[in-house]
Amino acid sequence: MSVRVGVAREIKSDEDRVAMTPDGVRELTHAGVEVLVEAGAGAESSFPDELYRAAGASVVDDAGELWERSTLVCKVKEPQPEEFGHLRPDLTLITYLHLAAYPQVAEALIDSGCTAIAYETVEEPDGSLPLLAPMSEIAGRMAVQIAAHLLEAPNGGRGVLLGGAPGVEPARVVIVGAGNVGWNAAVIATGMEAEVRLLDIDIDRLRWADQNSRGRIMTLASNRGALERTVSEADVVIGAVLVPGGRAPVLITDDMVRAMKPGSVVIDVAVDQGGCVETIHETSHGDPTYEVHGVVHYGVGNIPGAVPNTSTRALTNSTLPYIARLARNGPESAVGGDPALASGVNVRAGAVTNAAVAEALGRPVQPLAPT
Repeated sequence: MSVRVGVAREIKSDEDRVAMTPDGVRELTHAGVEVLVEAGAGAESSFPDELYRAAGASVVDDAGELWERSTLVCKVKEPQPEEFGHLRPDLTLITYLHLAAYPQVAEALIDSGCTAIAYETVEEPDGSLPLLAPMSEIAGRMAVQIAAHLLEAPNGGRGVLLGGAPGVEPARVVIVGAGNVGWNAAVIATGMEAEVRLLDIDIDRLRWADQNSRGRIMTLASNRGALERTVSEADVVIGAVLVPGGRAPVLITDDMVRAMKPGSVVIDVAVDQGGCVETIHETSHGDPTYEVHGVVHYGVGNIPGAVPNTSTRALTNSTLPYIARLARNGPESAVGGDPALASGVNVRAGAVTNAAVAEALGRPVQPLAPT
């Protein structure tokens, strides 16, 4: 059976991204792949239906028809409860899943018998996560501009300017995790002239960050003592910890948050993996913040969704080669011939196939059989 690609409209609250740009659709249709796009899917990303039609896609008005006619559905976020009924054994879904944080989604995928590929666990042999990287980069960069806004007194903050002023010290930004999120946050915070402290357990990564920042970013080996001291002195704490496929470890405790200055800001970019801050819970763009111990908490789980045009373009740049292989070769053949795609398969035929995801869910793992 030939693969028909469907681009679904996102229905998660405040999610305005779409899984593919019209240019991405054009590449698939040029290769002979049939593509369906749900009406309005790209509207909030500034990609109207006419652009998708011009790229060769068929635009369908009904979500049920889109899911029913497609054999490979591309999304941005995990399926919502209203979409669970569309899942079926002969369907392949590719999207951000973060199943460690959404066990009810895992249950629905398992029960449906579908094949579910998570962008965030597609891992190349060198350990890179190419489909997570673009959103990590955007989330890290946005975290700093959000923090600058939240530090303003009308928004509940301490009334501190991130970059300070002549004769006045800048804000101190503490970033926990030096991966793609943390490094991009550090670069933007440094560019805004904040004082930046970047913590990680990987000394080689800190060495790399030190060399590439030319000493403008203070790097610190992460341990409990270092976290307690730096968090208590921070104006902004950005959680940027990643365990591919698994739940983020809780590194910043309730007591650490309690010790922070009133009006300081916590942004946990890892909230969609459970969060690395004990006092965090997921929020939305419509209601993004709350206070604990006088500290402003920001827990939006889809930060890049606030800049959907940029995010959709960046996402398509990275995902298109993988989606094209799935569409041209068929999911089974594509996964069997590509270890990176195989690592992205989280659920298949009623079983969890990714070891880290299985551990996070407390379920047995059933590795993919070699083809």
